[in-house]
Amino acid sequence: MNINWDSEVLSSVSIAIQQLKHLSINHESIENTADWLAFEEFSFPKNNKVRENPKDFIRATMFMNTLNFAFTDFQTSTKYEINQDDEILSDSEAMYFQVNQAIDSGNNLFDGNVMASLTLEQLSNIFTGNIEMPMLKERVEILNNVGQKLVDNYEGDWINFIYNGPKKLYANGEGLIERLVNEFPRFDDSSEYKGNKVKFYKLAQLAFWGIHGELSGSNYFKIEDMHSMTAFADYIVPVALDVMKITTYTPQLDEKIRNGELIERDSEEEIEIRSTSIYATAILTEKVNERRPENKSIIIPQLDYRLWKNYHATHHPHHLTYTTMY
Repeated sequence: MNINWDSEVLSSVSIAIQQLKHLSINHESIENTADWLAFEEFSFPKNNKVRENPKDFIRATMFMNTLNFAFTDFQTSTKYEINQDDEILSDSEAMYFQVNQAIDSGNNLFDGNVMASLTLEQLSNIFTGNIEMPMLKERVEILNNVGQKLVDNYEGDWINFIYNGPKKLYANGEGLIERLVNEFPRFDDSSEYKGNKVKFYKLAQLAFWGIHGELSGSNYFKIEDMHSMTAFADYIVPVALDVMKITTYTPQLDEKIRNGELIERDSEEEIEIRSTSIYATAILTEKVNERRPENKSIIIPQLDYRLWKNYHATHHPHHLTYTTMY
């Protein structure tokens, strides 16, 4: 499957790539990494709780990705973790587990009416880990706003939103990502960079990747233009690219990251880190596919998951940005 370099996200980050100041991309390292990475297995995410009802799975996935951000304490750089049966679950894996626990106990979290009225105390009772869940107050505000929008426009149900348009990410304004970003400001993950709008859409893309990955095999829900999906610009993919020597930070930016200094939201540094993640993973995916049979070609989200799965719990420092977008 060919990568759509003209997709909204990939084409927009290319603007930043042409003007990088704070890090660089090593194309030789991309080739060297593809030489061995091409022969690995690329799996789809395995959910720790796959619900029998596909509609409930969609509802839960949309809820999770409304909250899927900021799992590292901004003062101590400690990651949110839980110990479940002697297994440590970190960041979003911990969140997924605890949300599923709450749902199984009868708390219908993914109903818009419940989201709209959720309190700080109720959410803090769900998330009990090694540290307080970062940005808990912001999480409640987001859920309240998203829940109210669902109540006002979609009878409180994500399913009504999902089936209100084509099963495409982009469709002349009617695609899943286009509608999600336009109707729910919390998913409008974009920045201004030197007079141009750069689009990342991390959580919007991640939500539909999770739904497609789980349900496309049953043909219940299959997105038709997955070649337009990019990597999910977060904290973890940049670590993987750094470790693989695909990216190199300037000494000043590298020192900031290693010291746990905050990288400002919408700063040149932050935009360039995220843009490079998206652009470099797209090139790496192409190079991996050049080394694989056509019937074993992968799409960018599969590569993203391979990198995230191997590095999301690492002790390697990652950049920190105070934001609800990732």
